Amino acid sequence: MANNRILLVEDDQNFGDVLRSYLEMHEYEVTLATDGAQGLESYNQGEFDLCIFDVMMPKKDGFTLAKEIREQDQDMPIIFLTAKTMKNDVLEGFKIGADDYITKPFNSEELLYRIQAILKRSQTKADPREEIKEFSIGKYHFNYPLRILTYNLDEEDEEKNKLSPKEAQLLRMFAIYMNDILPRSEALNKIWGEDNYFTARSMDVFVTKLRKYLKNDENIEIVNIHGNGFQLLVKAEEEA
Repeated sequence: MANNRILLVEDDQNFGDVLRSYLEMHEYEVTLATDGAQGLESYNQGEFDLCIFDVMMPKKDGFTLAKEIREQDQDMPIIFLTAKTMKNDVLEGFKIGADDYITKPFNSEELLYRIQAILKRSQTKADPREEIKEFSIGKYHFNYPLRILTYNLDEEDEEKNKLSPKEAQLLRMFAIYMNDILPRSEALNKIWGEDNYFTARSMDVFVTKLRKYLKNDENIEIVNIHGNGFQLLVKAEEEA
């Protein structure tokens, strides 16, 4: 089994090096970034199972970094690491969706146990379908990690579109539920983090965008199932 991958973003280089070495001793693969901007760049270039963010950092603080990552992956486990003990900071961290919050100085073994508990929870509830990274949708090929949707015009000619993070997340959910109903509430909670009037209107806009991306294949249709959600219908060519 592959080692769990951790993104550690900590602006104190010495402390970050010590913590990275400690986690690597316990069989974790650790990428260390020393400011929030570098942390986001590292996140976009790799794949991680858990993030540990210091709160007070140059260029981009930990809360801002977490919000931006939550826009890409609502389920990414995040632990905030900080010297601050203000109640408001703790509440802000959990409001963003932190899985845990630990204040410096802390017991390294305690952090280790918290990491193990969070990873166990996140991996236990994972749907096996969530592991699928590439999809065939009619005449389209969708690479989810790269967010690239390719339409094969013929053997030598193809058309590629780079999707935004939310477009890619929504198309992935449609592909997982292909020819089945995707409940609106499930998509809203997983991608937007909440189900309300405003997020529902936003989802409608993204569905319209996906319809435009998929318009070249007449056998593909995204239909609105009133009161329930949407359905990505893909007909076999002989049925068309």
